[in-house]
Amino acid sequence: MWLLAEPYVRDAGFDLIEVQHGREPGGWVVRLFIDNPAVAGAGSMTTGIGLDDCERVSRDVSAALDVADVIPHAYQLEVSSPGLDRPLRRERDFARFVGESARIRLNDGVEGRRNFLGTLQAAKDGRVEIACDGRSYSLPIDDIQRANLVPDWEREFHRSAS
Repeated sequence: MWLLAEPYVRDAGFDLIEVQHGREPGGWVVRLFIDNPAVAGAGSMTTGIGLDDCERVSRDVSAALDVADVIPHAYQLEVSSPGLDRPLRRERDFARFVGESARIRLNDGVEGRRNFLGTLQAAKDGRVEIACDGRSYSLPIDDIQRANLVPDWEREFHRSAS
């Protein structure tokens, strides 16, 4: 699904952040999270994705999914911004948010530890550095099961008040 959707998201000027699909109580859902690389970055957790952007990407990806006929049953396509607690998947995602707080869960772990909550320090050569509990850890990106930004609510409240 990722390989089918990504070119249409990229052609619209956005990054594909996450693809989720599965059965939910209301039926089958395909969910795409898109981001605007020109807006989001360290110090700016706002994505700059609007309803019109989501509708345009939804229209394009929906047509591509229908033509490819990769989903053998009825489904609902949802397209949205990744939100303040956006997922981090690729090295460039981690590098873009250096200085931000993140929560990372590993499959195998490092030094007997699988869960990390701290500040992203760097991302290069397939590894993410995170400052956590008074020290720095180097985590292999290939071992990351799940990673998300942790919103800075105080900053967001000040931003919305401005």
